[in-house]
Amino acid sequence: MKLKSFFLIMMLTVVTALAGCEPLLVLDPKGPQAERQASDIIRSIGIMSFIVIVVFAILIFVLIKYRASKQSPDYNPPHMEGKPWVEGIVLGIPVLIVAYLSFVSVQSNYIVESTPKGYEDKKPLVIYASSSNWKWHFSYPEEEIETVNYLYIPTDRPIDFKLYSYGPITSFWIPQLGGQKYAMSDMTTTLHLLADEPGEMIGKNANFSGKGTAENTFNVTAMSPTEFMDWVKEVKETAKPITKDKFNELLKPGHLGQMTFTGTHLGFSPAPEHKHNTEKVESNKQSGEMNMSTDMEMDMNMDMDMSTEHSHH
Repeated sequence: MKLKSFFLIMMLTVVTALAGCEPLLVLDPKGPQAERQASDIIRSIGIMSFIVIVVFAILIFVLIKYRASKQSPDYNPPHMEGKPWVEGIVLGIPVLIVAYLSFVSVQSNYIVESTPKGYEDKKPLVIYASSSNWKWHFSYPEEEIETVNYLYIPTDRPIDFKLYSYGPITSFWIPQLGGQKYAMSDMTTTLHLLADEPGEMIGKNANFSGKGTAENTFNVTAMSPTEFMDWVKEVKETAKPITKDKFNELLKPGHLGQMTFTGTHLGFSPAPEHKHNTEKVESNKQSGEMNMSTDMEMDMNMDMDMSTEHSHH
């Protein structure tokens, strides 16, 4: 009786705790990429749950059927050989499951890394999203505005996020719109997202980058294209322009609230454009050519010295 009461109390405790939890954001998608990822997660959970249930059922069956029993002292268990069909099932089913999940993962990766289907001919909104300790800077080059720690985007329009960092490596992530992608200091990465319904969302840095990582979040508001253009117009009429000194001040480590500016920092602090790789290759190539020419000159001088020495002899 006590054991039953204990298990009942434990179940009530678990149910009560889970009832107070917020819904998983990755399972509440607001865009096509996030919807694809949510369906993959649910599919994987379903397959794994089925496997666990089958394994536990087989385990219970084996424990009951082949449990120890009282036998005579001279009992000798029969010799049993392995069954090929059983071994084939045991090995074949996991291989098929892994192959299927691998195929789905590769297919989904190509889908979420490209412009959403049906929006290929629609001009994307380009937003440069840069991070610093511990804040996010969003530059709208076409609209000539910039925000800090909040993001406004139009619905039903592809968004191309250009990601980079002014500090350590961070990870840009809006769980209800799509997967995360790294932002680095020496290169620019691109993330394609789209919101297909208006609403409030939360974005965050999903990579540990110091003591302020937990508060390294930003608010995301998806709105109709008309409301978005009204917001852009309002910003241009009311916000102050961003300057180089002000931007350098914003880059200092610390936490800030939401801020809005006209203009962007891209004019005086542009995003990296992968030039470092080319520069390194050219530098190595030039240094190699210089070393080769130097070696050739040294060999020629040595040959001349040796010929002169022989002529004297």
